[in-house]
Amino acid sequence: MNKHLTELIELSQNDKAIDSYTPELEAADKKVAKIQKKLDMAQSELDVLTRDIANNEAQVVTFEEQLTLLHEQLTLNTKKLKEISTEKEMKALALEEEIAKEKMTFANDEIDRLQKINTTKKELLEASTEKVTVLSAEHLSINEVVNVEKKEIDKIKGTLFVKREELSRNIEQKVLAFYEKIRIWAGNTAVVAVKKQACYGCYMKLNDKTYAEIIRADEIINCPHCGRILYLEPVTAEA
Repeated sequence: MNKHLTELIELSQNDKAIDSYTPELEAADKKVAKIQKKLDMAQSELDVLTRDIANNEAQVVTFEEQLTLLHEQLTLNTKKLKEISTEKEMKALALEEEIAKEKMTFANDEIDRLQKINTTKKELLEASTEKVTVLSAEHLSINEVVNVEKKEIDKIKGTLFVKREELSRNIEQKVLAFYEKIRIWAGNTAVVAVKKQACYGCYMKLNDKTYAEIIRADEIINCPHCGRILYLEPVTAEA
């Protein structure tokens, strides 16, 4: 077999080995992304509940302050009652007192309503906090496992990259550039085997002349249909 073809086959197989770990790395990242998404959603729910409770409590404080002012107003009106001398002033004071009492009733109702809402929300907050705690622990655990997996893969890939550098240095630059040019569009199918007289890159049948040249393997042969570099597997050649 042509020396350059042998070198390209070995380089191609090494490149395939390097890229074969890409799905594993992507799967590992997806594991982390999946639990991260769950954690983010749970944290978002927790933040919303915390914010709602705080807003409700702030409104309760506002209504309580309003009740204090209204109570002071009624107390003051009681004192004014002794100083009133006309019916008109009496009616005005009575109307003012009626409005103040309506406001107090509304404020008390709102305080009661908001406190009931917060009672429910605080129960949800407790459950949400527990959920975030559980998911945080799960996220940490998965992250640790994934980091170990990725470090092991990076270690293996590092060895393969070193081997690729060695293989690339030993290949004639024109031949290497030719391979890399095909690899740009063909990826890890730049160099493919011929089986049953067909290119296993595009699966098109080869004519007898091309097939005979591939069997001889005196030089690098490209598929006349797709342009990939072709070779005959040893077992097929023996057969």
